[in-house]
Amino acid sequence: MYAYIRGTLQHLYPTHVVIETSSGIAFEIQTPNSYRFQKQLQQVTTIHTALIVREDAQLLYGFVDCEEKDMFLSLIKVTGIGPKSALAILAASTPRQVKLAIENENDAYLTQFPGIGKKTARQIVLDLKGKVVVTEESDDTLIPESAHQSSKVEEEALLALEALGYSKRELNKIEKKMAKETFDSVDEAVKFGLQQLIS
Repeated sequence: MYAYIRGTLQHLYPTHVVIETSSGIAFEIQTPNSYRFQKQLQQVTTIHTALIVREDAQLLYGFVDCEEKDMFLSLIKVTGIGPKSALAILAASTPRQVKLAIENENDAYLTQFPGIGKKTARQIVLDLKGKVVVTEESDDTLIPESAHQSSKVEEEALLALEALGYSKRELNKIEKKMAKETFDSVDEAVKFGLQQLIS
């Protein structure tokens, strides 16, 4: 229904972003990692979207490009994969990495993500092998965030990871490692945390 929404990116939250169009309507859009949009904050940007209608809600999901959106739509067609699990997979990896895992039948890679067990990983491979198409790896659009205190960055990153489905126990294990690092942005901290969680 909504191919994309273009407007001013007003707010970033651990689970979603808020974008206001020129007509004055603000959309709440759930994303794999909202901090990927840091450099567009308070700027006009385009977010590729997918509307998921449930009995109790209509939820809008947003992505940095069509490739990420297409992978999300492919993943949620798999039995046992809901939007939350699909977002967690895409937050920690690129569409190309997911495609390679599927094509190589790398169940171990897929089971690293929250909510994905061996049975579900096998189902992803069975349902999607040979059906997903992605292009070459795209450039990372991360722009360092200026004047953010390290502790605030880590705190927001941990909230984002918790929103993706990681438990407090899992996050406690990586919190000390994150505290030893210096991050220029929340996105960078989230990526570091994801690497620690799935390694």
